[in-house]
Amino acid sequence: MEAICAAAVVLAFIAFGELISIWSKARIPSLLVAMLSIFVFAKIGIVPETVIDDSMLVQIYTILVAPLLFHMGTLIPLRVMLKQWRSVIIATSGMLVAVLLILAVVAPLFGFETFVAGSGPLAGGIVATSLTTEGLTAHGAASSIIVLPALVLMLQSLPSMPMTNFLLRRYAAKLRDSGELQELARAHHAEEEEAQQKKPITLPGFLVDNQLFMLFLILVGGSAATLLAVPTHIPSSILALILGILAAAVGLSPDKAMERSNSFGIAMAGVIAIVMAPLVTASVQDVINAFLPTVMILIVGGAGIIGGGFIATKLLRWKSGLGMSVALTAMYGFPADYLLTNEVARSVARDEDEKEALLSAMLPPMLVGGFTSVSAGSIVIASVLVSLL
Repeated sequence: MEAICAAAVVLAFIAFGELISIWSKARIPSLLVAMLSIFVFAKIGIVPETVIDDSMLVQIYTILVAPLLFHMGTLIPLRVMLKQWRSVIIATSGMLVAVLLILAVVAPLFGFETFVAGSGPLAGGIVATSLTTEGLTAHGAASSIIVLPALVLMLQSLPSMPMTNFLLRRYAAKLRDSGELQELARAHHAEEEEAQQKKPITLPGFLVDNQLFMLFLILVGGSAATLLAVPTHIPSSILALILGILAAAVGLSPDKAMERSNSFGIAMAGVIAIVMAPLVTASVQDVINAFLPTVMILIVGGAGIIGGGFIATKLLRWKSGLGMSVALTAMYGFPADYLLTNEVARSVARDEDEKEALLSAMLPPMLVGGFTSVSAGSIVIASVLVSLL
């Protein structure tokens, strides 16, 4: 199939998933729809199994994955992350307990490769899944193992999103009736003002607004991480994330650097293609063989995230509804954390002022929790575990 036609076919499934997610208000994950659809169409012969390779999206992923991770580091200002340190601890605790439980329960039953295949994707999102899939493929793992990260990614949000909705709704209702709402809103506004303080370096506006310069900037960040990975023996994915955080903190890079270059969409298409690829080429038997380990990883890992988040929430003397919701962001991340919080605030608030106050209380910890797990912690976990293969 011609590259342009193959790319259009792959993007058609991705776009269909996005439409279903929008229609369902994020209750049906877009990736679940996209990956399940392309798997079915490939198995019945409507879509060729070479469609991912023919689309050239894998090559795009190879070039843009390090810049994408650099961009991830620029998403949330360091000052805001430091102010939301409780969210960082809770999200990290949930991830670590989940990984340890999977190691203790799943690894003896299904092997170390299965443990590696499930841990990174469960503790994070699509970038961690793509890194895990790429590492397993390079290691020469069996196809039933290589398909497992995609299955975990497809299914993990189904139990976690309704649970988060329930917990956040209870927390929001209690907060609304407690009288603490306005005080929390004022504290959040003070944090935002402090986060916007002048940085040591300020890029001129004409450079920040120049798409090609922004593309050059993130490619430099990704290239630096790739080059530093050799002498430091640290995975380039981790280095790119750290460089992005540091560059945004000192002002060398604006926030959301890749989005400013208008290259974020094509980079994400490459990431999704990497995750889709094992499903397209896998047999139905491979998927059936991977299903039991996937369910076990979801149950054990999900229990670990909930248990670790609950323990950290209690130790920090935080509200359990909010703390548990922050821990669960590891199983869906952005934009689901943003959409769920907005939906809860809109449905619980009695007027627009209450809605804004609820958002100011819930959205920062939810976003930081999602960033800590999906955008940062899971990438570290996936990179480290893959290096142990």
